[in-house]
Amino acid sequence: MRVITGSARGRRLKEPVGRDIRPTTDKVKESLFNIVQFDIEGRRVLDMFAGTGQLGIEALSRGAREAVFLDEDSRAVRLVRENLAACGLEGRVLQGDAIGLLRALGTFDVIFIDPPYDAGLAVRALEEIKKIDILSDGGIIVCETRQETELPMLDKPYFKGREYRYGKVKLTVYGKGCSQ
Repeated sequence: MRVITGSARGRRLKEPVGRDIRPTTDKVKESLFNIVQFDIEGRRVLDMFAGTGQLGIEALSRGAREAVFLDEDSRAVRLVRENLAACGLEGRVLQGDAIGLLRALGTFDVIFIDPPYDAGLAVRALEEIKKIDILSDGGIIVCETRQETELPMLDKPYFKGREYRYGKVKLTVYGKGCSQ
């Protein structure tokens, strides 16, 4: 697992021991950042269910103004901090219920949702983001799930955009504002 491009390009990130944390594969991560490549620089990014922190770290490496990392697992929080330090980057790392912490964080331009599969957390996170309206106008949400997971449509001004499939993984893009 490595940082693909930007200021920390090529840096190897520490990976978790065991199977409790499931990092996004490099292939899916590269595809994800091809989708949002023009929406990162200077933006405020949220990495929910951060795990290793690789999505937020990649965003920081590509010029994001700020990244906030959320994870419930203390091992994941430690791993995110270690990976940020190894890349010479800074971010706000919070431990706790990712959905419960949303109300206190302000708005974001880009939100990555990559929860443990089959826990129903992707749908809950999307619903809470819409309910408390923390996505900026013109902002993007990218949600990683199993391919067969059905995610909801969201009421305006939110919209569900394209879905991208990579083997067993699906990336679903949401936005706020004018639909694509």
